[in-house]
Amino acid sequence: MAMKIRLARGGSKKRPFYRVVAADSRMPRDGRYIEKLGTYNPLLPKDSDARVKMIMERVQYWLDQGAQPTDRISLMLEAAGTLTKKERSIPNKGAPGQKAKDRAEEKAAKAAEAAEAPAEEAPAEEAPAEAATTE
Repeated sequence: MAMKIRLARGGSKKRPFYRVVAADSRMPRDGRYIEKLGTYNPLLPKDSDARVKMIMERVQYWLDQGAQPTDRISLMLEAAGTLTKKERSIPNKGAPGQKAKDRAEEKAAKAAEAAEAPAEEAPAEEAPAEAATTE
């Protein structure tokens, strides 16, 4: 049986509250679970002690039995010091889309043209001024 340590959602609409549970990976998210290991309340401030509560002895027991924590739970366990931090890569997060890249290129091209245009006009303006002083 493939075990997972994951979150099971509770609470009402727009007021989430989660239980940290050890469950069979084939069960639904809010379905049957083997053991409740703690709670997670995302509505509390991040520095609050009551935001994440876990029974660490039971969590360690399930990890020793081969249960795999989900990404969110592994972040919580890393913050608690139970798991070692692992390297994560989020390659495309925050990268601009194709249209935004095209707009940026057009803007850069216009800025380059605008920078070149005054440079060409400036000597032309100085020439008549020199001619006026020589007369």
